[in-house]
Amino acid sequence: MFNLDFPIARQISFQYPATPVAEGIIDLHHNIFCFLIFILIFVLIMFFFILQRFNYYWEYPNENRQGQVNPFRIKFNMDISHGTLLEIIWTLIPSFILMLIAIPSFALLYSSDEVIDPIITIKVIGHQWYWSYEYSDYVYKGIDINFDSYMLAETDLMKGDLRLLQVDNPLIIPVRTHVRLIVTATDVLHSWAVPSLGVKIDAVPGRLNQISLYIKRTGTFFGQCSELCGVNHAFMPIMVKASTFNDYIDFIMTNK
Repeated sequence: MFNLDFPIARQISFQYPATPVAEGIIDLHHNIFCFLIFILIFVLIMFFFILQRFNYYWEYPNENRQGQVNPFRIKFNMDISHGTLLEIIWTLIPSFILMLIAIPSFALLYSSDEVIDPIITIKVIGHQWYWSYEYSDYVYKGIDINFDSYMLAETDLMKGDLRLLQVDNPLIIPVRTHVRLIVTATDVLHSWAVPSLGVKIDAVPGRLNQISLYIKRTGTFFGQCSELCGVNHAFMPIMVKASTFNDYIDFIMTNK
């Protein structure tokens, strides 16, 4: 069975969700896709119906016999193409479908922006072309934890490592903990994006953007910068390790 916490060859599905927001994004996609399938079937049915009914030989079946026409078929076509009731129906039904799509979309949008009493705050800084992380909650205790995260060169990869995704210093986050990420940049626009976490947030120079994370399971999740930021844009990956809270405490005490 494939591990879909990172991209694989010929992948057409989503990566496994690790946060409630990622689960919501996937569920919303599936729900909207169901609507798309029904709409596609309906449009195809109407398309073949129009091809059959609205053609010259169906509308004038007796033209070669003394120019006679079928008045019922003429009236039928006029009712379809100039029917006020039908115009109202096929205006209201798409509006209703859009409302069914919009309501869960807005709910997911606002829930993804909500920051719920974060226990840990981590600052994410984008550079050309690497990421820096700062655990600023512990500064008042004399613990200053900050480090740069560079992509590993191919010569440094171990067996099982992922090319163009492995980094030397991953971001460590505890599971089942509300974490606030404050994202910014020092030079140009970047974007911190991790598909399994349902996160994609711009890193803008001179501005602080924030987003909330609540990771439900342990694992290693990968992402990449998603804003064109220069010649080495493709070589600043993101690696997030979700650990137990005890392992997170050990990491903090080891790096203080």
